[in-house]
Amino acid sequence: MALTVKPVAESAEKLVRNAQAASGEYATRAAASGEKWAQETQAAKDNFGQAITSAGMKERFARGVAKAGAAGFTAGITQKGRDRFSTGVGIGKTKYQSNVEPYFSTIAGLSLDARQPKGSPANYNRVQQVGKALNAKRLALLGVS
Repeated sequence: MALTVKPVAESAEKLVRNAQAASGEYATRAAASGEKWAQETQAAKDNFGQAITSAGMKERFARGVAKAGAAGFTAGITQKGRDRFSTGVGIGKTKYQSNVEPYFSTIAGLSLDARQPKGSPANYNRVQQVGKALNAKRLALLGVS
């Protein structure tokens, strides 16, 4: 006996309709689950490590990219991302400031070697000084030093 299956288009319409109606509940429940998410995600670090290093992962990743394709990527940007971009950046302003402040302070506290004429190999030392200082700050913030 064959199973009766709802038409895919009808199912998709129902999904969208129900999701729009549930957005308030989603926001409330998602916001309340932060602590549980953090604990369970931390506890899953070994599973994550195994998953990303499992056999065939690179190929599965590449197949997923190929399936989405450039057109799918672009459609996501034009249909969703464009309208959400500025709002998201505005929401993230404070977090951005607090995350980059240690690096800006590190750069501001450097005393670099004197700049040499354009093309001088000595100028690369200045780049290395900045790079080393920023990497040391990054590792210190991660608790790795």
